[in-house]
Amino acid sequence: MQRLPHLPAIALALCLTAPLAAASAQAQEPVDRSQTMIESQITSFLRGDIEGAYSHAAPAIKEIYPTVEQFGKMVRGGYGPVYRPGNYAFGRWRETPGGGVIQEVLIAGPDGQDYTAIYLMERQPDGRMKIRGVSLIKQALPQT
Repeated sequence: MQRLPHLPAIALALCLTAPLAAASAQAQEPVDRSQTMIESQITSFLRGDIEGAYSHAAPAIKEIYPTVEQFGKMVRGGYGPVYRPGNYAFGRWRETPGGGVIQEVLIAGPDGQDYTAIYLMERQPDGRMKIRGVSLIKQALPQT
């Protein structure tokens, strides 16, 4: 019977926790990709780059709005807080079957009101995340 050399406690702890860290990092991967995609689209909107923002839309959105112009008109007309946000921050998220993500984004709108944008992110065959849809909810201040 062969004896294993003595491992310091720290090395043993690393060996035991490494699989857990890898699993945690793997679970974060679609969320990180989704947040990167959302932030990139918002940055494109703020620069006035509708074509860049359109590149982050999932194929189903591009079927509904087949041109950059149609997409831009829809966003400017119905999604002002997403198109021209003040501050924004990522909130809660949840993975969906199929590797997608539902991501909450808290937004201070250009009208001074607070909004929550719920992004539905869809994993593409190449692994990238694309924006499949956004629901915008105006936040009301609680009654005092």
